[in-house]
Amino acid sequence: MALIDRIFGHKKTLSELNRQELRKEEILLTKHRDRLFKKIGQISEDKQKIFQQGATQKSPELRKALAQDFELKTQEQLMSARELNLRSKELMTVSRLRMVKENNEGGRALGRLNLTDKDVAKISQWIEDDAVSQDMYQERLGAILDLGAQSDKDALNQAGLSGAGQELMNIWNELDRGSIKQDEAFEEADKAVRRRNTSMEKDM
Repeated sequence: MALIDRIFGHKKTLSELNRQELRKEEILLTKHRDRLFKKIGQISEDKQKIFQQGATQKSPELRKALAQDFELKTQEQLMSARELNLRSKELMTVSRLRMVKENNEGGRALGRLNLTDKDVAKISQWIEDDAVSQDMYQERLGAILDLGAQSDKDALNQAGLSGAGQELMNIWNELDRGSIKQDEAFEEADKAVRRRNTSMEKDM
């Protein structure tokens, strides 16, 4: 409810919110999400260390203590993952609202800003619901805002998923399938980003 309270809890209507207010919220959410990324990564490393310690220990007492630590770390990881899912959906919401605002101000009739109380209640419920994945939420939010397939593509681009980013997603999928080795995958990812940067420099 925190995001909804911050954005919709003012006396202003949604149509009166300016791009600067939405952008400020977007930056804050991005920083929070990045901290969660780092936290989850650190927890994963800690769990690996605990597991390796347990593998080298023969004392049942020490292994029991390590097993308890591993369980606590797992619970912390699950809680952080839930919060990451929530923050990601909040960030998606703000990014979409800003996109609609910018396009309407630019004369492009893309999406609507006159959300009803019922719409806001739905958005809040979907954000808080763990069963609603980010993909599901993106589709439902797009329907609420009357955004079509092209706006979905625009939103992803504006959210920072460039061509290089999409290529990186594809490389990770190949890595999951075992069709590419770790070292080769990193090299391909690095090349994709470098190509993107070179292309952007030429266009400037």
